[in-house]
Amino acid sequence: MNKEAPWWKQRSFLIEAGLVVVIALALIYIVPNLLVGIGQGFRVGLLGRFLALAIVALGIDLIWGYTGILSLGHGLFFALGGYSLAMFLQLQIPAGQLPDFFTLYGVTELPAFWLPFYSLPFTVFAIVLLPAIVAAVLGYLVFRNRIRGVYFSILTQAALIVFFNFFNGQQKLINGTNGLKTDTTTFMGQTVGDPPLQWAFYILTVWLLVGAYALCRWLTSGRLGRLLVAIRDDEPRLRFSGYNPTVFKVLVFAVSAALAGVSGALFTVQSGIISPKAMDIAFSIEMVIWVAVGGRASLVGAILGALIVNFAKSILSEQFPQFWFFFQGALFLIVVTVVPGGLIGWLRTDGVELVRSRFLGKRRLMTYPSLEEDPEVQYERENLTNRKSDG
Repeated sequence: MNKEAPWWKQRSFLIEAGLVVVIALALIYIVPNLLVGIGQGFRVGLLGRFLALAIVALGIDLIWGYTGILSLGHGLFFALGGYSLAMFLQLQIPAGQLPDFFTLYGVTELPAFWLPFYSLPFTVFAIVLLPAIVAAVLGYLVFRNRIRGVYFSILTQAALIVFFNFFNGQQKLINGTNGLKTDTTTFMGQTVGDPPLQWAFYILTVWLLVGAYALCRWLTSGRLGRLLVAIRDDEPRLRFSGYNPTVFKVLVFAVSAALAGVSGALFTVQSGIISPKAMDIAFSIEMVIWVAVGGRASLVGAILGALIVNFAKSILSEQFPQFWFFFQGALFLIVVTVVPGGLIGWLRTDGVELVRSRFLGKRRLMTYPSLEEDPEVQYERENLTNRKSDG
């Protein structure tokens, strides 16, 4: 039996990979120059932050869009990644000194849990693994008891509130509600907030977003992707088929949390600060809105949703600072009631039909004979024919 991927799938993969690389290069070399050329250079920094937020949107889409697990507490994992990198940057000072905020509270000795963050390799692992471990433990305790749906969402929100209150009250350990600043710290001999280093973080964000997309694309393809969709659509039937959904749910929840940690670290270093506000309930709900607007179960939709909603928030809040939340609420209501599939879902269905009828003067007839043109159906027919002839 030929186990190689069919030619049309290989070609589709190459085209997709090429498009991703082209878009990444455009984000690095073309888009910033265009923004500077039209007098909107300050939006390059905003674009870098929103691209970082697109990484956590991918994680939300992975667990919600494909697996059907709605988390309303991803701000926790986002903050853990941000605090990990901020602690490392706070320690980039001469040996024997303490970060400035410690002296405000009379702390004379660095707390023990800060010591590992002197190391950059440890910090990188903490950004990825700390949120993943917390999510895996929380997910295992919840999923093994078959808690799902709205109850899981409530539990994630409860965990978020617990961590928010804990971080908010730890002035002597992590500066409490004031958070940790990163823009005035130094890294590799340069101030983090200076343009050259910010540009380097922007480029890093673009390529890490590409890597996050590739990871999610791989996870949602093939047998694992079908298992995740089966968990979303009919978990009891999957369980009766001999699979243990708990293992897959814990895995995908941990991966999603790791992506949120990376997103939090990149956002922190470009925004200049991380504080318990990142664990605000409203922020975690916003993450879900990005995915809903872009389109569930569509990785491209998650990225577009994060960029569109955040740029709309930035522009509209400049014009209508007191009314932005009304626009955001209206946007979410429109998506839920009018285009429940989000932007990508609409483009795949009504959008394509609108273009065909409006500009090409054609209307597609939705009938069963259209299956004859499906490449997957043709591939299966050819394979079955070959097997019968061999037998």
